[in-house]
Amino acid sequence: MYTISRTNRNNPDFRELIKELDSYLNGQYNENQSQYDIYNGADSLDAVVVASEGDNPVGCGAFRRIDEQTIEIKRMFVQTDFRQNGVGGLIMEELESWAIEDGYSAAVLETGEKQPEAKSFYENHGYAIIPNYPPYDKMPGSICMRKELI
Repeated sequence: MYTISRTNRNNPDFRELIKELDSYLNGQYNENQSQYDIYNGADSLDAVVVASEGDNPVGCGAFRRIDEQTIEIKRMFVQTDFRQNGVGGLIMEELESWAIEDGYSAAVLETGEKQPEAKSFYENHGYAIIPNYPPYDKMPGSICMRKELI
């Protein structure tokens, strides 16, 4: 049984989970990952969700405002042992519900070509590939996606 909690960017469980995410991404992309660091900082995040099994945080996600209608999904991560069992979907559903409650009607996100499992996950949750938006339009290997929430 998983608990999904709404929180903020200062949540210590979220901070630990994004350290794990950053370590994973650095392993995937090596020195190329550093070009994304400026866009992945927690300070720009407006909403954060943490998934837990009991007292153990196992996944997270967040969003930031792009414009009056659109949010950008950021920092989606589920620990390896908890993947493929619905945790990511619960996180995404909570983020999308929160965005709708806050008056947003669309979500965008960026993932990488070295993460086909992430791309498939997003497609399975209704996201479609779009032309890369700034700053990712200048970053080879980025894949941008969008979903209409309402």
